[in-house]
Amino acid sequence: MSAIPVFDDVLAAAARIAAHAQVTPVRRSRSLDALAGCELYFKCENLQRAGAFKFRGACNAVWSLDDETAARGVLTHSSGNHGAALALAAKTRGIPAHVVVPEGAVRSKMAAIEAFGATLHVCAPTFAAREATAERLRQETGARLVHPYHDPAVIAGQGTAAMELLKEIGELDIVMTPVGGGGLISGTAIATRGLAPNARVIGAEPSGAPDAWESLRDGERPTEMTANTICDGLRGIIGAMNFDLMRQYGVEVLLADDDEIRRAMRLMWERLKLLVEPSSATVLAAVLRNPDRFAGRRVGLVLSGGNVDLDDLPL
Repeated sequence: MSAIPVFDDVLAAAARIAAHAQVTPVRRSRSLDALAGCELYFKCENLQRAGAFKFRGACNAVWSLDDETAARGVLTHSSGNHGAALALAAKTRGIPAHVVVPEGAVRSKMAAIEAFGATLHVCAPTFAAREATAERLRQETGARLVHPYHDPAVIAGQGTAAMELLKEIGELDIVMTPVGGGGLISGTAIATRGLAPNARVIGAEPSGAPDAWESLRDGERPTEMTANTICDGLRGIIGAMNFDLMRQYGVEVLLADDDEIRRAMRLMWERLKLLVEPSSATVLAAVLRNPDRFAGRRVGLVLSGGNVDLDDLPL
């Protein structure tokens, strides 16, 4: 694995995780095409194992470890999807997993982490508390930290979703993903450059957590941010490696507000019959907010996850 992931690492990740990850379907909707004024291709990572694209990166990271390192287990901090993904990936290899979860995380996501056999460690709902707790556990257990996005193996694994999309659909004008910490968008940029070098890569981000958008605007990433969005999976700060890769591959970011995200989520529930979480809906929301930017284009949208708390629907 390269220190900074490249296309060959995405290819290697695809081979490494093939026995474990789902090849998720691509869905279409004529009514959504008409509404958006473009051709939309929805890559359904909400149907991935553990309910999100995160399983790809976690699985690649777990199966990249040598046997001695793997035996000590893995750990991470996560608001839910990455934690569940790492727990399941560790289960496929029969090794321990520890997940640091902030107070107030979505209950269904915390339940999934425990169901996959990981040990939960609850901390204060701040990024600093998450990292401090994870570091303490790393020293106590000897487990390998698998960061949710600032990790070359994770980034390479996440890029396999776009690789599958492009191999199935062929040339696209634009490939879009949500942006949180940046693992998915940076992996997507690497895969897209390797398979469709003329395609643009665009990230979609909630306006209540615009750190990636502001980072690209200002040329430097923030170290702190107070997020205010229903997209619980996109509240993290963009990672340093991820930000560098976004700039290297010419990624741009578009914003959508929570009302637009809710509308897009409902549209996908109604038109595609797909249960997606708010973070996933940012991509369609950004398209609908910027119709001139996408008019007449072939656009691939990676739906990042479908882990919604059914007792507290974000509508």
